[in-house]
Amino acid sequence: MTTVANDHIALDAAAQDLLFREAHTAHAFTDEPVSDEQIEAIYNLVKFAPTAMNQSPLRVVLVRTPEARERLVQHMSDGNKAKTAGAPLTAILAVDNEFHEHLPRLFPVYPNAKDFFTERPAREGSARLNGALQAAYFFIGIRAAGLAAGPMGGYDAEGLNKDFFADGKHSALAVVNIGKPGEGAFYPRGERLAYDEVVTSV
Repeated sequence: MTTVANDHIALDAAAQDLLFREAHTAHAFTDEPVSDEQIEAIYNLVKFAPTAMNQSPLRVVLVRTPEARERLVQHMSDGNKAKTAGAPLTAILAVDNEFHEHLPRLFPVYPNAKDFFTERPAREGSARLNGALQAAYFFIGIRAAGLAAGPMGGYDAEGLNKDFFADGKHSALAVVNIGKPGEGAFYPRGERLAYDEVVTSV
């Protein structure tokens, strides 16, 4: 892809390519392992993503043992089973439905912030919205580490939650394969909407 200079973007062109223009969702990976240190570095980069009242509901479960991988694969849709079984690392991105308990520490400027979330439905809705924001940053962080992400929504959410989050405190948001892209990792890039199809002024 030809890099286009853009004086309005602070990142240099190579960083823009790495994070956006040349990055793809990956569907196949090499067997090169992904270390805990790499994931920690990614998290420490992206933890500054904006969330309402700094609620930070995202939780990441690294599926490392063969037993846990086998359990997870059983909950994936047929098209995602082989990808999940073969990836060097798969993570379950979940949200903490009890995130409000951390608000006195995370949002001390408003000591009563947790009182906005006494009702479980309000907490779940806010957790999913803000967890999705964090997940998007997490995917970009994976790219920033020189890795590829393969996020998936095709799984049995009820079964996965019952298996991995039986206490109900967390709920799965997405499953993502992580690693170095392998042969045939990328589908052809799909068309994107143009600026004037998306942006209006009022």
